[in-house]
Amino acid sequence: MTGLAAEAEAGPPLPPHIEQTVQTIARLHAAHHRRATTLEKLVDRVTTLFAHPWFIATVALAAGVWIVGDVVLRRAFGHGLDRPGFPWLQLAGELLAICITSLVLMSQRRKDELSELREQLTLELVIMTEQKVAKLIELQEEARRDNPLLADRVDHQAAAMSAPADPEAVLEAFKESHETMLADSDDETDLVDAKADPEALLA
Repeated sequence: MTGLAAEAEAGPPLPPHIEQTVQTIARLHAAHHRRATTLEKLVDRVTTLFAHPWFIATVALAAGVWIVGDVVLRRAFGHGLDRPGFPWLQLAGELLAICITSLVLMSQRRKDELSELREQLTLELVIMTEQKVAKLIELQEEARRDNPLLADRVDHQAAAMSAPADPEAVLEAFKESHETMLADSDDETDLVDAKADPEALLA
């Protein structure tokens, strides 16, 4: 009964292709976690602690105890651990802020590495998918030409799609298009500025 209840709570099994995708992503995350050093894992844990609301409450409480304690000591004994203005408290806060910033940056760097791995995997899958689609179009065109029941005609669009795209050529075309758009945008901006400034138009 316990096994049946667990299966019922888990829901229906996933299709094999989805299960394979889930396992691939899980292996990617596990490999990234295994590559982390002990220090990096410790930084992640400490950064996670800093992200909790109770950490802010603890810091505020510690600062309040510091100020109240110093005031009480100064009234009771005539001197305290920190003079008014509390420079030592400010110094502690600045040091804490520097440490937290450094820890957050180190933790973010590791997350960025994982994001780069995901982006690389996505890019590779997109390129592979594009190649497979191009091959399918090519096979479909061959089947259409070989089928005597279908009229033989030249489909230029299908012929173009059947050739896998060259990623480098696409990148170069994107760069050129982007530069052209930026140049056109700069020209339009200069034209608007010239219209707004009659002296620039005369010049």
